[in-house]
Amino acid sequence: MKRFWLACAVLALFVWSSPAPSPACTGIRLTSGDGAVFYGRTMEWGTFDLNSRVTVIPRGTALTALTPDGKGGRAWKARYGVVGLDMCGKLTLADGLNEKGLAVGMFYHPGFAQYAAFKDSARGRTLSPLDVAGYILTNYASVEEVRRRFPDLNVVDVLEPAIGAGVPGHWMVTDTSGASIVLECTGGKVVVHDAPLGVITNAPNYDWHMTNLRTYVNLSPFGLPDKKIGDLDLAPLGAGSGMIGLPGDNTPPSRFIRAVAWTQTARKTATADETVYEVFRIMDNFNLPLGPGAAEGHAGAQAQAGLMRSSTIWTAAWDLTNLKLYYHTQNNRRVRLFDIKAMDLGSGGIRHYPLDKVKAQDYEDVTPR
Repeated sequence: MKRFWLACAVLALFVWSSPAPSPACTGIRLTSGDGAVFYGRTMEWGTFDLNSRVTVIPRGTALTALTPDGKGGRAWKARYGVVGLDMCGKLTLADGLNEKGLAVGMFYHPGFAQYAAFKDSARGRTLSPLDVAGYILTNYASVEEVRRRFPDLNVVDVLEPAIGAGVPGHWMVTDTSGASIVLECTGGKVVVHDAPLGVITNAPNYDWHMTNLRTYVNLSPFGLPDKKIGDLDLAPLGAGSGMIGLPGDNTPPSRFIRAVAWTQTARKTATADETVYEVFRIMDNFNLPLGPGAAEGHAGAQAQAGLMRSSTIWTAAWDLTNLKLYYHTQNNRRVRLFDIKAMDLGSGGIRHYPLDKVKAQDYEDVTPR
């Protein structure tokens, strides 16, 4: 018995100290009273700064997918202009919105993404996981179009040098109708899941998360009533008693339940401008610190050297209806706006813009002088 408990302790220490990252991103959808559809997400990665930039891809841009042999897969020209948030200084979009109001977010899916085997004969319809978001955004205008056409393509694993492995992913796609789907690679094929609640986290597969919701049917935005037991009158200690049982840890299943709870009980907002506040209020519930105690995994060398301040590198709110990107970062909590309608999406080549001009929080000094 002593040996058993010793083995458990060693295993726990190994898991706690493992340097393997397991990011913990969360995505949601909200709709304002005037019909504006929003997609919001956090980007967690505790190992190193992804150095994301705002990337503009104009219509007509020639693009080629990555393949394991380095010779390139599907080649295409962008049908629609796109604004996205990239990763690691590459044309790899974690998030984005095209000029038709279609949004896509890539989310980590470790242990469950099962990609197709690479075949030279299928090169012309082959994408890597790193190409999926960009391909969808540059080619499709609606969720229904993605549902019909994207599953005909092969998604194959490709080594990402920054992490020394492939990137297991799944994707949520949302359009201006308010519809959302989740794309997952299972058994080598692209599987489409309806996402009626517009929520996504990470592993396991999406249908499991939807089934797990049944465990929490007791949750309510309304407080519990007083209860009389004998001569005792018992009342809840404060507001929020209807949410007793809401899981509070950082695992993907628990974050999924919280994201559903907060979006389904969100404050009703009349306008798109007001909904921006609500998106960030909800997403701020999912900010994660650095360190092995949070769900994102090991704090890497950059974090230990003081080059990172949070595992939540940035948080974005995309207004699909009015074509706007709002965001804040680990370095500066001020919300900034990138107006996509003001961009030239028909020419000019691919452009990049930093999320932070200065990696520091700006303050307003309100001290009376």
